[in-house]
Amino acid sequence: MAETTTIRISRDTHARVTRLAAERHETIDETVNRAIRALRQDAMARDLAAELTTDETAWLGADAG
Repeated sequence: MAETTTIRISRDTHARVTRLAAERHETIDETVNRAIRALRQDAMARDLAAELTTDETAWLGADAG
């Protein structure tokens, strides 16, 4: 593992992450990294699903030539 630091989380959250990591046969660090990636992917999916703005629609319809 690379350099580490400490973050403050509740005991309940720590227990839940520890349990989840054990169920997945991975470290807490790996589980947290997966969770962060999933949250980022979820945010990207919401952005992609959102209605296009007027400017975006105009840009997509612009003549490229």
